[in-house]
Amino acid sequence: MAGKRTYKAIEAVVLSLLLFVPNVFSDDTVPIPAVKSQLNSWFQANVKPHESRKATLDPALVTAEAGAKVIKVRQNGGGDFKTVTDAIKSIPNGNTNRVIVWIGGGTYTEKIMIDRTKPFITFYGDPNNMPTLVYAGTSAQYGTVDSATLIVESDYFTAVNIKFVNSSPRPDGKKSGEQALALRIGGDKASFFNCKLYGFQDTLCDDKGLHFFKDCYIEGTVDFIFGNGKSIYLNTETHVIPGKDGVAMITAQARHNANEDTGYSFVHCTVTGTGGYAFLGRAWMPYAKVVFAYTEMSDVVNPKGWSDNFNPEHDRTVYYGEYNCMGPGSNLNGRVGFAKKLKDADAKPFLSLAFIQGSKWLLPPPKL
Repeated sequence: MAGKRTYKAIEAVVLSLLLFVPNVFSDDTVPIPAVKSQLNSWFQANVKPHESRKATLDPALVTAEAGAKVIKVRQNGGGDFKTVTDAIKSIPNGNTNRVIVWIGGGTYTEKIMIDRTKPFITFYGDPNNMPTLVYAGTSAQYGTVDSATLIVESDYFTAVNIKFVNSSPRPDGKKSGEQALALRIGGDKASFFNCKLYGFQDTLCDDKGLHFFKDCYIEGTVDFIFGNGKSIYLNTETHVIPGKDGVAMITAQARHNANEDTGYSFVHCTVTGTGGYAFLGRAWMPYAKVVFAYTEMSDVVNPKGWSDNFNPEHDRTVYYGEYNCMGPGSNLNGRVGFAKKLKDADAKPFLSLAFIQGSKWLLPPPKL
């Protein structure tokens, strides 16, 4: 009996200590709050700087962050480089340290490629004078996925306060090869904070890997978020550009089979535009997976909501879900039969950073 009392006393002491130990580890299982005004405090509480997370982060990331350095790009001089391309060239293959490429305000007309041998790169701009990376590449010139103004194939990429633009003309639907990407992200464990993406068809290729977008803006017309990544879009605006297309597709997620662990989760986002002609997603591939939760939808959303891309056999395999959305475009009464009205348990996997294994790699944006 005395042994049991001693054990309980020790247990009580340990519990009391745990209650007063500060929570220094990021917990990716804590649900994203249902109230939008709580997002920033939730993020700060659950995505802490690397110094306090060495036990949970990828070891290579811990090493990289400890050796971080800053290089500066100013197009008119006064920095280390005048072009972003030259800054990237200066980073050695096999890079193991975080390199923050600070980019001064202005417009940089460059087609930029970061290959897989150069991980741990951050693009950082002034939020009050955001730099614009712009190019006019098209599918006819480069192929669709290589038409992007910025192509990132390396892991652990971050962009903060950057505008990505493809300035090619709006496709008229008559000529082939008019698709034009602003960004293709094909590296793993990438994050984007307060970035803006401008294009028409295929603006963002969310190609492959785990990705996180927060406080961003993405506009386009057809399939303007497409690919086979596994990503969370948090507090991000998807804007459907009005005009002559007659139909718009926000997403074209490319999950090929039931065993692929990919999909897009849009949480506390907004879908803007007018006209009732936009679909939340089309089944470009048969197992496409997309969920919208706590999202404000304007009347730009077609009452049917989703498209099987004229492949009725996809109705049985796609995973298109909505959870506690609002606004005139969120009315579920006219939705197609294969759209899912998610219950709490169904939505839960899409409503935490565990969806993208955030505790292993997701960090807050740097403070410069």
